[in-house]
Amino acid sequence: MILNATARPGKSASLPWLVWLHGFLGSQQEWQQVAAAFSDYPQLFIDLPGHGGSAGVRVASFGDASALLDATLAHHAVAQYWLIGYSLGGRIAMHYACGKPRSGLQGLIVEGSHPGLTDSQEREARIASDSHWAREFREAPLEQVLNAWYQQPVFANLSAAARAELVALRRRNHPQALADMLEATSLGRQADLRGPLSRLPHPFIYFCGEQDSKFRGIATTLNVPCRLITAAGHNAHREAPLAFAQSLSPLLPQPD
Repeated sequence: MILNATARPGKSASLPWLVWLHGFLGSQQEWQQVAAAFSDYPQLFIDLPGHGGSAGVRVASFGDASALLDATLAHHAVAQYWLIGYSLGGRIAMHYACGKPRSGLQGLIVEGSHPGLTDSQEREARIASDSHWAREFREAPLEQVLNAWYQQPVFANLSAAARAELVALRRRNHPQALADMLEATSLGRQADLRGPLSRLPHPFIYFCGEQDSKFRGIATTLNVPCRLITAAGHNAHREAPLAFAQSLSPLLPQPD
């Protein structure tokens, strides 16, 4: 089994692939505005399990998600690559990078993602919270749940119009699939990856919106370079795609 993905050939055969992983509720379309600035690179846009064209794919753990990512990369003959992940996609990318050695992985870019909770009580509380949200997705009208979801503090910078736009976009999802993925990849079930992340053999750079106070704080717990996207919140690549692309470009291998 593989994940639904779209491969886009680049103009330069010598460059590594850019593999884009979206966040919870998103799809492979999420990265299109940023990716437009990198037409020289071959690119792979992936729908995560329970999302988009992968709505019918279920996983039970981060390990399952990593195995599916391996299979998808192999299917598309992706040999040398950088992983770029936002939120849930970033957490999956971090888990993947900290797993078994993968010689093709050349770099890791993560935006607004949590490296893992360090306290067992916090983990239990997060599992309970995600289970609550999963029940809501399964039982309540999807638009009602989405409106509540985007009222969470991490989305506080969103305007009413931006929030309404996201709700309209996300209601295309399958509630049962979302609920299953939310529980399987709960932050409470994720290991604390700070130690392994500090020992990665390739570049690891953390991106964060300037107005995203929660994840700016989390970034300080990682001994890695951090790039702040000016005047953006938690979903910085959506709010400021040009600034995000301009910040990302010099970090990647350059065309000949």
